[in-house]
Parts: sequence; C-alpha cells; structure tokens
Amino acid sequence: MPEVMISGIPVSFPFDPYDVQTAYMEKVIEALQNSTNALLESPTGTGKTLSLLCSSLAWLLVKKAQLQMNAQVGNFAEHSGGFSSNLNEKLKAGAGKTKDNTTWGMPKIIYSSRTHSQLTQAMQELKRSSYRHVKAAVLGSRDQMCIHPEVSKETNNMNKVHMCQLKVKSRTCHFYNNVESKKEDRAVKGDEILDIEDLVSAGKKLNCCPYYLAKELKQDADIIFMPYNYILDPKSRKANGVELLNNIIILDEAHNVEKMCEESASLQIRTTDVALCIDEITYIMRSFSETSDEQMDMTLDNSTPKDFTADDLCILKEIMLAFEKAIDEINVGSEGSTFPGGYIFELLAKAEIKDHNQMSVITLIENLIQYLSTASASPFQRKGVGLQKIVDLLNVVFSGTTHAYKERVKMCYKVHVQVEEKKNNKKSEGWGTIKAANPKSAERVLSYWCFSPGFGMKQLVEQNVRSIILTSGTLAPLKPLISELGIPIGVQLENPHIVNSTQVCVKIISQGPDSTPLNSNYQNRDNPKYISSMGRTILSFCRVVPDGLLVFFPSYPIMTKCQEMWQSEGIWSCINNIKPIFVEPQRKDTFNAIMTDFYSKINDPSTKGACFMAVCRGKVSEGLDFADMNGRAVIITGLPFPPLKDPRIVLKKKYLEELRQKNKEFLSGDEWYSLEATRAVNQAIGRVIRHKNDYGAILLCDSRFNSPKLKCQLSAWLRDLISVSNKFGETVSEICRFFKTAEATLPSPKLKPLLSHEANLGFKEYASVNMSGVAFPKANVRAVAKSSAKKTVSQYPNSNEVYADFSMEFYRNAQSSTYVNAFKPKETKDLFSSIDSSSSTISDSSQPLVNIQKRDADDSVLLVAKKKKLKIKSFGFEDNLANGESSSKVVEEKVAPTSLIDFVKEVKTLLEIDQYKKFQVSITSYKKDTDFNVFLKSLVSLFENRKLFYLMKGMKRFLKDEHKEVFQEYCDNVKL
Repeated sequence: MPEVMISGIPVSFPFDPYDVQTAYMEKVIEALQNSTNALLESPTGTGKTLSLLCSSLAWLLVKKAQLQMNAQVGNFAEHSGGFSSNLNEKLKAGAGKTKDNTTWGMPKIIYSSRTHSQLTQAMQELKRSSYRHVKAAVLGSRDQMCIHPEVSKETNNMNKVHMCQLKVKSRTCHFYNNVESKKEDRAVKGDEILDIEDLVSAGKKLNCCPYYLAKELKQDADIIFMPYNYILDPKSRKANGVELLNNIIILDEAHNVEKMCEESASLQIRTTDVALCIDEITYIMRSFSETSDEQMDMTLDNSTPKDFTADDLCILKEIMLAFEKAIDEINVGSEGSTFPGGYIFELLAKAEIKDHNQMSVITLIENLIQYLSTASASPFQRKGVGLQKIVDLLNVVFSGTTHAYKERVKMCYKVHVQVEEKKNNKKSEGWGTIKAANPKSAERVLSYWCFSPGFGMKQLVEQNVRSIILTSGTLAPLKPLISELGIPIGVQLENPHIVNSTQVCVKIISQGPDSTPLNSNYQNRDNPKYISSMGRTILSFCRVVPDGLLVFFPSYPIMTKCQEMWQSEGIWSCINNIKPIFVEPQRKDTFNAIMTDFYSKINDPSTKGACFMAVCRGKVSEGLDFADMNGRAVIITGLPFPPLKDPRIVLKKKYLEELRQKNKEFLSGDEWYSLEATRAVNQAIGRVIRHKNDYGAILLCDSRFNSPKLKCQLSAWLRDLISVSNKFGETVSEICRFFKTAEATLPSPKLKPLLSHEANLGFKEYASVNMSGVAFPKANVRAVAKSSAKKTVSQYPNSNEVYADFSMEFYRNAQSSTYVNAFKPKETKDLFSSIDSSSSTISDSSQPLVNIQKRDADDSVLLVAKKKKLKIKSFGFEDNLANGESSSKVVEEKVAPTSLIDFVKEVKTLLEIDQYKKFQVSITSYKKDTDFNVFLKSLVSLFENRKLFYLMKGMKRFLKDEHKEVFQEYCDNVKL
C-alpha cells in the first residue's frame, strides 16, 4: 500500500489519496499534534472515514514509538511532545501504574458514531486497511451481546441490566465466570479485529460473556469503538468505564452531536410515573409482612438478598409522596408553565432530596429495582419501571453538584410543566408534542430540558481529553455550530466534493407538470391539487431516472397522506408499474428485510429499478449507502421543519434569542429553526453521490429552496451546482440527457467481490468500503451475484406493488403484538371498497413477504406464510395438472375465493395490467351509475374463457340484489 508523508507523519493509505483526502488527513494530524479540537466537514463519498482512521492511527503509532523510546532513555518529561506541563506531571505520576491508560501515558483513540451499524462499517474499513494489526475493541450493550439464556430473553433493557448485575455480583453467571480464563484465548487475542457479531460468535464458542469480554479487550486497545451516548452521557460513561484523560475522542457523523448532547442531558417524567414508583415501594413493603404472601397473587422470593430495611422503604415512600405533592401544587397555565433550570433543585428539595443525600436515595432506589427485577421470573411480576424513571431523573439532575455546575444549569436548562390528557398519552413524532387538556382528566408532565450542546461538551473538555474531532459530511455552516458547541475549535475544514459538476445535476423544481406551485408549507400540505401535482412530478421523473430513485418526505404523516391520495388517483400504481415502490417503515423489525428486497429489485433484470419512499431524519436518510445503481436520483418533496408550536421548539428558540442578545455570535431562534430543516435535507442528499465515479440527480421539489438564505445553508459543495427549473418539460428532458451523457462518459461501477469471510457476517445495514474507496452494500453484492438467475416473482408483474403498498399499510396501522394478526388482510365491506383501496389492503405472499417472515416471525407464522405462498403461486392449476387431470376439469372445479381481499388479489394476478385497469374502471362505473348491462359486457370481455370463468361466477355476491338473478341466469346458460 502507498505511504504518504503528511505533516511529518508517514500514513499508509490503500491507494494514492485524492487531494480532498490529503487535506482532510492534514487537518486530523494537525489537531492531534497540537492537542486541539477540530471541526471537519467532508462530503459523503470522499472517503472521510478511511482518511480519519488512517491518519489518526498513523499519528498514534508514531506517538507510541516516541513515548516508548523516551521512556527507555529516561527522558520522558523533556521530550513528551506537546503535553501541557500540568498534564505531563499527572502522566508521570501515573506511569506504569494504570492499566487503562497503559504505561508512559499512552493516548488511546475513542471512535464513536451514532449507531452500532455505523461503527461496524468503520470497523470493516479498518479491517481492510494496513492498520488492521492495531489492537481494537468495541463496546456494545447487553441487548446486543448478552448470551445468557435467562437474561437475554428479558425484553426490558433496564431489567436486563439489573438481572445481569445481580448474577455477576453473586457469581451465578458461568459465562461471566469464564471471562478471566478465556480473555487470552487466540480466538479473542488473535490478529483479527472483532466487531460485535464476531465477539458474540467468539463468546458462544468459548462459553464466555461477550459483553464483559469487550470490557477486557478495551484495557489494552489502541482504538475503541462505541456509540455517542457512551461518551456524552455521564452515567453511561461511568458504567462502561470509559476513560477520557489524555485520550482522543472522534465523533463521526457529528451532525447529530448537538441533539445527542441535549437529549442525554434531558428528561421527562409524568405524575403517573411517580404514582407507579410509590405503588412499587408499597408492594415491596407488603412483601415484608408475614401475611403478604397470602394476599398477593405473585409473591416475592424471600431468598433474594435485600440491601435495604423496612425503615428505608418508609422514608423513601414519604419522599416520593412529597415529590408527587410538589408537582401537583405547581400552578400550570393552559399552555404549560416554564421555570428556570434551577427550579428542579427547588422542587426536589421540597421532597428532601438535596446534595447531601441524593447519592443515598439513588443507591436505595437502584437496590429496590434490582430486587424487583430478580425476585421473580414471572412476566407479571413488577419490575421497577416507576422507580427507574425516578432514578434516571436524579442521575441527570445530580450529574454535578458544584456551584459552577448549578450556575450552568440555570443558564442552559428550562423546567417545563404541562398538563396532558390521558387518552392522548402517546409519544408524538420527533420532538414529543404535548397538548393541554382539562386538568381533571389529565396527568402532569415535568420536562427537564437542556438547550445547550455546550453543556455536555464542556464536561468532556473538563476530563482533560487530548483532542475532540467532530466530523461529518454535513456540518455547514460551521460558525453557528462552533458557537453552539461552546468549546474551543483550533482546526476547521470545509472540503469540496470529490466529483465534478458533470456528475451531479441539482435542480430546484418550483412547479409540477400541471404548473401547480410546489410548496410543502403548513398551509399547503392538505391541498389536494398540490399533493396530486407532487405525485405527477415524481411519476414524470420515474420515467427518466434509471435504476434506484429515493423520495424523501418531511415526515411520516405527510408521506402517509400523499400515499393515500396517490393510490386513490392511480398515481401510485403508475409509479409502481415503472419502478416497484418500497416504503420506509416506522418500526425497526423488518427494516433490514425491506432494504434487502430493494437492493435485489434494483438488480432484477426484469425491472427498471425501484423507488424508495422515505422520511428526512429517518433510518434511510442517515448512514445508508445508495451508491451507483442503488440511488441515481434523490427527490426532496419539502423542508422538514420541526413542529413550530411544540413547547420544546418554542423554548429552544427563546433560549437562543436570550443568548443572542448577549452575544451576536450565537444563532437566532429563526436561524436555528431553519438550519434544523436544511441539515436534515443535506443528510438525505448525501445518500446518492458515494464515490469518485458516482453520478446522480438531486431534485429539490419545493419553491422555498430558491431562497438565498436556504441555498446558503445547503452543503458548500452543492451551492454552485444549483439551477432553477423554469419549464417542467424542459427540466425532464435535461435530466434525461444528463443520465445518458453520464452513462456514456463515466466508467461502469465495479462491484466489490464478496469475500469468503463475509458470507457468514449476516446482513449489515450499512455499506462496506473496498480499497478503491467505492462503497457497496453487502446485500447488493449478494444480489448481483445471483442476478443471472430468473426470479419467479417476475411471472406476476404487479406482485411487488402489492407488497410495497402492504408494507406501508402494515407499519401505519399495526396494533397487534403478533405478526399473525398483523399480516392478516384487512377485510372490507364490499368489492368496490376493496378495489378502490386495493393497493393499500391487498397483501401478497410473493418472496419479499416470506423474507420478512423468515427474519422476524416464529415457526408457526412462517408455516402460514409458506402455505399461503404455495396456494397463490399455483392457483390450483399446476398441482392438478401434475396429477394428470385436464385443464378443463381444473376450470370446472375451481371456485373463486370467499375472502374479498383474496378474490381481488387473484383477479389482479391473473389479468394483464391493462385488463386489470379495465376491471377497476368497470367496477367504479357500476358503483356510480349502476348500469348492469355495461358492467356485464365488461365482465364478459375479461372473464368469459375456460381459465377465468370461475371468477366471473364469483362476481355474483358483489352485485346489487336486483341484478343477481339475471346474472346467475346468464352464467348458467354460458357454454365454454
């Protein structure tokens, strides 16, 4: 591999780096050498993660060699190279004593990202670099890594934590007991870098705990991978033993850091949570009495150790009753009441929770939770949910107790108390909207909100970290971000993109094909004319965009509303006939399956690609890779502003206005509000252009994008490429020419071969990057390898439309706790309703549905899916013919399905596309005009043959009563 010298550091890179990669690595090394913080933006597709890993590890190896040499000659203090004198003294004092920071004050790299999937992607890149020999570790949760059969099946995460802690404490988990003896095993301490899946596999093989194995590997690691919250949340940081002194913190995908800092320092608690806490304390108190076992259906195991007394319980109950009373006595207005951050301390003081006793209260509550979590295996046993809410609040409020800390709380926090109607006790999308209600039928919600990302970032700086590097593809504009973070930034970079202007076509589409203005503002979102025009806009671009098309909506409700209207107008079916539609689910269960099916459909030679409809700020808009064919264009249908009247949004804007009055460097409330939308758009746009030879179109279908203010908030590399569409027809032609030119002039994508050791890794949500810097999803690689095989689904052209529509309906309406109920077709009252909404109600048992079942359902459900698949695939013809029966006999014996949904599904599958459309039109006309003769003629033209006449007969029960007798007489006289 080539070695390049950057700022005196030899960096081994997989190929000769591009200029943007060299510039990026220079800034990383500059920050590390000067022990300063950095804010680095480099567009998605410029090899940011690879450059970050190679440069930081190259610096670390040089520093490691330097420190070891200096230690050997006994001249560490003079030649420590950039350590401050104060820190140097600390390191000298601890040299050779601390295992976690090893000898000679050796720094470590802590690499964090938002999700474990993104971390897995980074680790895959590290494995393919020349730095794969470094010692690496990854920290995960028990949720992902626990293999204890009893603990792992616990659904509540906090219960899982407490059950694990008790088993470890009592040495009753043999997986944990084996960690000490197995941690030096070659399967763990070999040359291979182990990600979470690898650790779990090794743990099962060695019969030892992967979770605690990871903690052991962390001790000697040069680089440690972990999610954001393990660093930003003080409680998680302590629980995972994350040491920050002299270490380097890398926050990748840092466009989320502001919100993560605020979220980890914020909390909401309801009066029902406090009441539940009191109830749980009372429940434990009753368990202490001799008669309690006879009075309760479920008894507590008296053998469980109790780290508390009856007096402790009485005192704690009094404290919680006082806290409940204090919340109830707050004077709350119709729109809620807001208090300064310090008010939380006053509120807790009324319940006698103060600096001197808060740790005792927290310890007692944690003991009670552990007792409840482990006292009984019954799923009906109380598990301390209310107690957990209280302890979470206290941990957040008392994460610091100094006077300086409390002064910062007064500046950065607000306490908001709102009345919420019990019936509407639902978590709303995004920011958690709360509606006022009649206090008599409502509960109170106490919100303790942090509005300053700098509050958490300053806590990191106070831990004497060496450097904090924040990096992402979308950080711009940097100046307001720096003011929000509140920490000194010594190094900045806004990299250009690696692609040239001929590879990207950026258009602002201000009106649809019917000249209707495209503007997704609040006033226009319910306008049927606008929604219809947006659908026809997407349909028009579907015809000229090759392969994968991504469509992003501002929110799930807007996407749902558009889908319903497009289905009723037939636009949805038209789009789906060109590109099968996939819809982003709100739930996580089947996300991987849908992504796999999307990638497979892109590579299906019988289709013209696929269309993925998703939401800004959703899973699809961040981290996922749609390189090359997977994403040739992205359509942004509107600006994803947060809900304007949400109390948290209102207070955040007020908070920023207060800061701006003191310092003009800070964002105004309106500027922040606008940036929230454009940063989400920048993230969605970043899904398409993924490497040097990639190309694609970016279509901004909202006239507001033409505002100079909004243009300036888009990514820097994008701004000079934007042009405004004047005539819709000309724009469509221009997009068509763009793709023809790009396809002719740019090299065809070279797919990464599937490595043998990857075959067993399982599906990972995010792409892996090969040595040429080109990213391809693993699912896509597998799909391409099989693309030569014919797919049976192609026999039924509309099967994927049924599946795609069904998936959205399922995720929007699913209320059932089991897949069996969720996958049952929704019955309608008559055929006409069924036809009108067929796209949203018909489920198909083609391969995509079975794929989901295989991943997420139990065996019984899978059996149902398999049976259903066989029934639909054969329709009764093949099986009978195989038994030697004639086709005429099959037709005579065939009976139309009794279920409305199954009937329409069978009609849709057996008719050609144009015939099915004719069927829909005839149904609609008959429903409207009740002209039986016209309707009968249509049915005769469609079904009067040996193969389909059973469906003709089956139509009888859907007719109006006055026409049934005539229809039956006609059918009886027909001779085929």
